[in-house]
Amino acid sequence: MDAFTAGILQRIETTQSDLTRARETGDEFLADVEQAELEDLRRLAAEHGVEVSAVA
Repeated sequence: MDAFTAGILQRIETTQSDLTRARETGDEFLADVEQAELEDLRRLAAEHGVEVSAVA
């Protein structure tokens, strides 16, 4: 696994965790921000052929 792939997968995992935490604490604004970030990371991964289903 190259550095880009490892990095993007780690960022997706971290963002998913942050999104879950924001939802659990009721922080709707932060949840929206994290959701948008997650969508951007998944789009970026797809554009570069990185499979994210194992993380998702």
